[in-house]
Amino acid sequence: MSVEITKFGAYQREGIDQYSLKNANGVEVKIINYGATITTINVPNSKGEIENIACGFDTLEGYFGKEYVENSPYFGGTIGRYCSQIKDAKFSLNGKGYQLAANCNDNNLHGGSVGFDKKVWSVEIPEIATPTVVMKLESKDLEEGFPGNVAVSVTFSLTDENELKIAYKATPDQDTPLSLTNHSYFNLNGFASTVENHVAKVHTYKRQAMDETGAGTGEIVNVTGQADDLRDGKRIGDVHKAMNDGFEHFYVFDNAEFKLAEVAHINSEESGRSLTVFSEEPCMLLYTGKYTSDEIRRENGEQYGKYRGFCCETHRYQNGPNIQGSPKSITKAGEEFKSTTIFKFGW
Repeated sequence: MSVEITKFGAYQREGIDQYSLKNANGVEVKIINYGATITTINVPNSKGEIENIACGFDTLEGYFGKEYVENSPYFGGTIGRYCSQIKDAKFSLNGKGYQLAANCNDNNLHGGSVGFDKKVWSVEIPEIATPTVVMKLESKDLEEGFPGNVAVSVTFSLTDENELKIAYKATPDQDTPLSLTNHSYFNLNGFASTVENHVAKVHTYKRQAMDETGAGTGEIVNVTGQADDLRDGKRIGDVHKAMNDGFEHFYVFDNAEFKLAEVAHINSEESGRSLTVFSEEPCMLLYTGKYTSDEIRRENGEQYGKYRGFCCETHRYQNGPNIQGSPKSITKAGEEFKSTTIFKFGW
């Protein structure tokens, strides 16, 4: 299957295109080279009806709308250099201190003020049978305060097994923090309702503790028997009620060797759709959009907002550069950061 390319707009005098990956089963994933951002994921339901299940926009202007920019939910973007929060927007490495942009109160969030999600990426389309697009970026030394020049690539592939494979590679010329993820929000009911009737299963009893600022402390909490123990699967709305809050949980997996494994499964009886997440990463943020503004809509009126989408952000430990022993939070000069996450759709 070929990759369809359409014009999407222009940013800082550079053309932005949208790349459509389609498989034989009616699944379609659309990605733009602004932020290596997934804009749309069309998936059939149990009746064969194809609907979009990902938060995003149909025009580039949507990503610069007032409500979206002020709320900053990062719909579908590729996040880097280091996703989630870094405490006090600083860290020390090899005896030297580095100051980052404080773009989340006093902390650094998702790479800073102009992270990878706000960059224009170059694009290659390999001549292979599986619909695939490769997006590349050169991140300069001390960009957003991070040391080293980094060559980054993200490969998006859509298989006939209904798997969206996202493979990250990055090579720095200095030791530097690296943790990349995709920030797609999913709603398996095609935004006809909130995600509170979805059933979520996460294959671990551990999560990272956060301090009052939202940064990781390094403590690992055992959730066995607690409301947020999702090993047997629970209706999201029931857990919200029990916690009196939405999910913003950094689940931690026993994956010392960074091998690809199933980490989560979410399904909706209403639509019959399911999402299974496989990753090589040691951590996954399950987020149910508790801060997402109800003022945000797609151009066609598709309603977003609080609890109307969930994220499965797979990555290294949040605040990893400041946590002793955090696995692979630093990539050494000349070494290659490699990571793969797979979103498998079912219906």
